[in-house]
Amino acid sequence: MKGVILAGGLGTRLYPLTKITNKHLLPVYDRPMIYYPIQCLVNAGIKDIMVVTGGRKSGDFLSLLGNGKDFGLKHFNYTYQEGEGGIAEALGLAAHWAAGEKICVVLGDNIIQGNIKRAAEDFERQQRGAKIMLKEVHDPERFGVAEIKDGKVVSIVEKPKQPKTNLAVIGIYMYDPRVFDIIKTLRPSDRGELEITDVNNWFIKDGSMTYEVLQGWWTDAGTFESLHRSACLIADGGANLMELPAAKK
Repeated sequence: MKGVILAGGLGTRLYPLTKITNKHLLPVYDRPMIYYPIQCLVNAGIKDIMVVTGGRKSGDFLSLLGNGKDFGLKHFNYTYQEGEGGIAEALGLAAHWAAGEKICVVLGDNIIQGNIKRAAEDFERQQRGAKIMLKEVHDPERFGVAEIKDGKVVSIVEKPKQPKTNLAVIGIYMYDPRVFDIIKTLRPSDRGELEITDVNNWFIKDGSMTYEVLQGWWTDAGTFESLHRSACLIADGGANLMELPAAKK
């Protein structure tokens, strides 16, 4: 299985910090934000990784990450998203590189305490379909919310006023190769974007969507509040991270 990290967008909720850099290059405690989703994939045993980025400072990813040797990788792959066409559009840019393999997608501002290795291994054994990671939250109305019946995902509703569950869909998704054909059929939402929820609901209707509830904490780092919360959680020693490479003298 290959890994895709989506690190584009303008990061307007973190302006003016993002006036001069991509959001995913901002520091979260002692390392750049982009390090965390990379480590999430590496911890799951995924070594073939593509970063989808965009904006004026996209070249800075290459300067920071190079070929991935700091993460024990032999090579990093990069591609560029023009504008803000949505998560699904960004994922579609990885179609040629994915070359018919299953993929694990992580949003570039997602940070988790635990490990998705078991979920990734389960999905490798899953013959077809998709798998989403869910997390129990106290404010599900802020997220896409999954409804579960008889052990299956039956719906995902974006920011419902009256959530049927407290299971938020976090930014970690696994798909079989059909995902790229599905993306080609999507139409922009009212926001003018291709929505990943539409992709997930396709797999639900197909009857091939599975899920796993993430253990440990999860947060994004896309607002000032969540950026601060992320740093505090990590400072408390709660993330499964690699040692930082020694500084060059």
